Amino acid sequence: MQETPKDWLEEELQDTLDEDIEIELEDAVLSAEIKRIYRSHHPNQMDRKLYFQELLRLQSELIKLQDWVSYHKEKVVVLFEGRDSAGKGGAIKRITQRLNPRVARVVALPAPSDREKTQWYFQRYVPHLPAGGEIVLFDRSWYNRAGVERVMGFADEDQVEQFFQDVPEFERMLVRSGIRVVKYWFSVTDEEQQMRFLMRIHDPLKQWKLSPMDLQSRVRWEAYTKAKEDMFERTNIPEAPWYIVPGNDKKRARLNCMSHLLTLFPYTDVPHEDIQLPDRVFNPDYEREVLPRDLYVPQKY
Repeated sequence: MQETPKDWLEEELQDTLDEDIEIELEDAVLSAEIKRIYRSHHPNQMDRKLYFQELLRLQSELIKLQDWVSYHKEKVVVLFEGRDSAGKGGAIKRITQRLNPRVARVVALPAPSDREKTQWYFQRYVPHLPAGGEIVLFDRSWYNRAGVERVMGFADEDQVEQFFQDVPEFERMLVRSGIRVVKYWFSVTDEEQQMRFLMRIHDPLKQWKLSPMDLQSRVRWEAYTKAKEDMFERTNIPEAPWYIVPGNDKKRARLNCMSHLLTLFPYTDVPHEDIQLPDRVFNPDYEREVLPRDLYVPQKY
């Protein structure tokens, strides 16, 4: 029996939900005790069905934003900063999940090399800035100098002060060049960060996320707080203001960030060429070669 469009759409939606649930399962490989403790600390969890409905709706709007950026050759930079385990990576993953990687890409730079340490501080970030029609999301950015580098002693106070003097003008230069700069700070409480670190310790799929720097962030909580407050005071400029995302509830934080991001752009529908699937061309003289079986991946599943 031939499927109706409604049947096809329902199946496609189910496939989409399955894909999202698969992503959500990254939070699920935990002991029963850790799950129980976590749920006791989060009694007002968002309804899963409502969460997925809103996630899909916002992701469809992000595709419209992507098309608008591409069509009008806009240039967009979105910075994601915040404490360790605050949910930056999860938000970035949901934002980019259905976008074209040729338009929207994520930049997560490693620690600077010895050569990069001798460069102008902003130099290693500049090559990753967008051209026309591109969106770049920085999973941590030049604000490393105001945060981890300052707190951990990788930059001295003279370097930090020079950064604070330079960064407002650097970002104004970006804006004057036509780049739209958006800055998000994901915030979590002391207790929530401790809970998430414990979850990572007990989750074999997430232990790789715990670095020595992450563990030090627990020891130096107050130093990071003071550094954050100084950063806001000195870098919250009209051309590129900070937006704080309360992150204790991961699902709500993702949706709130996505929803807010969409409000920052005057995006509209853009023209699209009609796509017609061409007829398959058959060549009666062509005979398909039989390939050796050892070329195929073993069918274990």
